[in-house]
Amino acid sequence: MDLPHFLAQSDSVGQTLFGLLLGMSMASWFFILVKAWQGRVGRRRSQRFLAQFWEAASLDDVAQSLNRHPANEPFAHLTHHAISSSRHHAVHGAHRLHEAGSATEFLTRAMRRIIDEETAKLEWGLTALASIASTAPFVGLFGTVWGVYHALIGIGKGGQGTLDQIAGPVGEALIMTGLGLAVAIPAVLAYNDCSRSNRLTLAKLDAFAHDLFAFLTTGAAVPPQTGGQ
Repeated sequence: MDLPHFLAQSDSVGQTLFGLLLGMSMASWFFILVKAWQGRVGRRRSQRFLAQFWEAASLDDVAQSLNRHPANEPFAHLTHHAISSSRHHAVHGAHRLHEAGSATEFLTRAMRRIIDEETAKLEWGLTALASIASTAPFVGLFGTVWGVYHALIGIGKGGQGTLDQIAGPVGEALIMTGLGLAVAIPAVLAYNDCSRSNRLTLAKLDAFAHDLFAFLTTGAAVPPQTGGQ
């Protein structure tokens, strides 16, 4: 009673379901590994940028640093576009529809757009993980039901219905349920972990955006502890 024997005895439907579970597992682990790597690298880059930002003497120094080293994480991306938008409106004013309103309104829209873009980037792959986590158990269950049906049909044709004749094929069919759970559980855990990490990152980004907005609009210095947390 093992998986190769089950697949050999299964029909095209059972083999297709097994291939589907295998593909879902590969996709799930792809997103898990990529998201883990992106999260680790992103957190390290964000910590480095925030430390450099609050240690800078002025926004000019920050802008020059960002021009030399393009933004590669959410906080630097937000800062670069916020400074650029503030200076653009101060120099050119409002000549187009998306520039309409006061400087603070224009800056607010620009920063909100960047935060929305970063939110979309952080949520990349989560829909696939959630879909795999929610559907894999049912795919496995359907594979088990189909395998049991297929096994019982074969036993019925053979004319033998003793327990030892039924236990093997039915036990092999239950493998599909186990495979469905094996695919779903890592996807669920990864989805929950990524969602929590995204919430923390976006909360910090939102707090930093408020500090940066106040600094750009009033020119008043903001305590580094607020934006660096």
